[in-house]
Amino acid sequence: MSSDKLNLTLRVWRQSGPEDHGGFQTYRLAGVSTHMSFLEMLDVLNEKLIADGEEPVAFDHDCREGICGMCSMMINGQAHGPDRGTTTCQLHMRRFQDGQTITIEPWRAAPFPVVRDLVVNRSAFDRIIQAGGYVSVNTGNAPDGNCIPVPSATQEVAMDAAACIGCGACVAACKNASAMLFVSAKVSQLATLPQGKAERSQRVVNMVAAMDHEGFGSCTNTSECEAACPAEVSVAHIARLNREYSKAILFSDH
Repeated sequence: MSSDKLNLTLRVWRQSGPEDHGGFQTYRLAGVSTHMSFLEMLDVLNEKLIADGEEPVAFDHDCREGICGMCSMMINGQAHGPDRGTTTCQLHMRRFQDGQTITIEPWRAAPFPVVRDLVVNRSAFDRIIQAGGYVSVNTGNAPDGNCIPVPSATQEVAMDAAACIGCGACVAACKNASAMLFVSAKVSQLATLPQGKAERSQRVVNMVAAMDHEGFGSCTNTSECEAACPAEVSVAHIARLNREYSKAILFSDH
């Protein structure tokens, strides 16, 4: 076998629908180029399955540029695979060895039910955003908004939080299926900016309530979420979320 070609054994989770119990199926793939992305390798697998008259593996993807986070899957027990700060679509097959067995699973969290194979329903995140991840105050058009002075350090904190792509890797990596990193990034993004301060108390209370209602677990500060995050969002935002929530509860008018 050429050094830029791989023979692989793939253990892929197959599940026909939410009510199916599902299970692993083993496939062997020969001559995989090390220059392929992980999703291109799955495309090759699906072409082979279709040619053999079998159902292709369902998986999510969109931009394939590491921007949208749709390509979410567990690869050998790691969210998005072995590379830090990398989405699955940007993971390349040169990270794997000839003859290696690769286990591919969907996110494992009750709030992310499996739709089919490697595809999960992450609409729980959408409902958390709808609960308060926005600014309803009319700030005018872009030039008017830019007239509000924002210190550089504050802007950097807000932009670091805004880097979250909402892929759910933090939930999948957490032993408790906690969504605290995701929610804290959305809270920090707006709470640190002048435009978001008017609703900061209501926002954090509503978003935490929505998170709890969806059934996400508690944070126990193991920081696995930060290690798995492809955008490398810091757990410092979780500390900020806790402070924001405490102040909102303590100084509530109700």
